[in-house]
Amino acid sequence: MMSYLMHCLAVVAAVVGVTAIDSTARPAQAQATVAFQGYPVGTIVVRTNQRRLFLVIGPDRAISYPVGVGRAGQQWTGTSYINGKHIRPAWSPPADIKRANPKLPDVIEGGSPRNPMGAAAMTLSGGEYAIHGTNQPGSIGGFVSYGCIRMHNHHVLDLYARVGVGTPVVVMR
Repeated sequence: MMSYLMHCLAVVAAVVGVTAIDSTARPAQAQATVAFQGYPVGTIVVRTNQRRLFLVIGPDRAISYPVGVGRAGQQWTGTSYINGKHIRPAWSPPADIKRANPKLPDVIEGGSPRNPMGAAAMTLSGGEYAIHGTNQPGSIGGFVSYGCIRMHNHHVLDLYARVGVGTPVVVMR
């Protein structure tokens, strides 16, 4: 348990640029554990109308996180899976975002305060979407993205530590 705790703290410290780790600190915790049914353990379920992401951790339990989701006309629903995990990823705007914001650079380096991917990203198969952190925490809880699922940086790091490549993801309204 202690080595996992220290690993989580080291990841968080690296992301936010802390050079020393306070051994009394605790890793970021998810919003809440809630009653949840209908999906296998290990599945991520995003309910866009609720602006919540659920990680199923037991037959009747899930960890619930607040999220920002796609704005009107940018939402999607369906089933996917995590096909990549990245800490402080660089970001290249997809063509539709570049058309809407032509002044965006072709690449924004990981760790930049202008990088919309935040502390970590888990890419989803079948498209240009991801579950990722954000450097705009006020956007969490809104209809704000081009289809990606945004999380507070401390929440995305918590989720990142709990899931792997291949984790199923279900997005519904």
